Amino acid sequence: MKVLILGSGGREHAFAWKIKQSPKLTKLFIAPGNAGTAALGTNVPIDVNDFDSLKKYVLEQQINMVVVGPEVPLVAGISDYFSNDPSLKNVAVIGPKKSAALLEGSKDFAKNFMLKHNIPTAAYQTFGRADLAQGIKFLETLKPPYVLKADGLAAGKGVIISNNLDEAKTELTAMLNDAKFGEASAQVVIEEFLDGIELSVFVLTDGKSYKILPEAKDYKRIGEGDTGLNTGGMGSISPVPFADDAFMRKIEERIINPTINGLISDGLKYAGFIFFGLIKVNEEPVVIEYNVRMGDPEAESVIPRIKSDLLELFIGIADENLEEKTFEIEEKHASAIMQVAAGYPESYQKGDEITGLETVTDSLIFHAGTRIDDNNIILTNGGRVLAITSFGNSMEEALALSYKNAEKIKFKGNYYRKDLGKDLLKFIKK
Repeated sequence: MKVLILGSGGREHAFAWKIKQSPKLTKLFIAPGNAGTAALGTNVPIDVNDFDSLKKYVLEQQINMVVVGPEVPLVAGISDYFSNDPSLKNVAVIGPKKSAALLEGSKDFAKNFMLKHNIPTAAYQTFGRADLAQGIKFLETLKPPYVLKADGLAAGKGVIISNNLDEAKTELTAMLNDAKFGEASAQVVIEEFLDGIELSVFVLTDGKSYKILPEAKDYKRIGEGDTGLNTGGMGSISPVPFADDAFMRKIEERIINPTINGLISDGLKYAGFIFFGLIKVNEEPVVIEYNVRMGDPEAESVIPRIKSDLLELFIGIADENLEEKTFEIEEKHASAIMQVAAGYPESYQKGDEITGLETVTDSLIFHAGTRIDDNNIILTNGGRVLAITSFGNSMEEALALSYKNAEKIKFKGNYYRKDLGKDLLKFIKK
């Protein structure tokens, strides 16, 4: 089977690393890929949102399956584009149809879906540009902190949490009137603040049955102690110590099952990953958000823990017989530490040489923002540059190995958080 992975980050490198191990694979392509994926398959210089160029390449190379990494092409309807084209309709696409991708593409759509199907989530109201005055009045009825979310896609940065009412009003005005997040904040969801600890849960589904993947805890803030600006993610840990069997049963019964059944009853065609962004509030799971693809940096700790053939699972999705596929999880702990460029998540420099990669032992390196120059030198090419993933018999052991190897890798302004997992120590039984 010939497979094309769309994307260029750590998630896509993790996919490529895992799919490469499948005996079902004959050739692997990654568009556009990075320096890490280049060692596993053929990087293709095509933008993930250039559907016409992707079509041409898929037909030329006789590709059988397209695995969609990022959310933007899914929300733009790449799955529909393939299924509606007679020349492409036999190419399997791992990713939901445009109508179902609204679960991530619109916060308001997702909230209405949860409300309709009795899925626990924070109370909320949605406001457009013409409703600014009502939005301000609604803020005045709430207690701090105030949570404002851009309705559309904002690259993980469209959420404002403020303890100050006047600041929240100013931010709402900036989002609605001044397009702080572009068209993504043409509508803003204001919701009640939930106090608890977050985790990410993932399923693979063919639209009828599903497999629950290993859960993960990711770290969004740039600074240690969860301070500073939000990022795309500074690392992840799997499994999550507080997500015991009883808690995971609650998640499946109250959130996963109703979501799958809701998609079916609403006629929303779904094939691929569903990411449940959850928070544990007083021992109960509550949904913060849906994503319609695998998380990143969660993929870098979750995908390595899948012992089964990932491509075989994707084939089960395409053939709608996922239920028949075997699924095994590695019991060991995995940790992924993200190394980022100086200045990230604001302005940062690209094109700096990365050294020390060849000295890393006993860890996996997933490239996120890298490229190879004409002299075969690996350079930085993004804000999040590398993820160092390690296994261990405990969370602490896995983290220690990742940190040991992170010290060996150098590039200008290299930064990574050194406090991952500290918030989870209190949940670990000694």
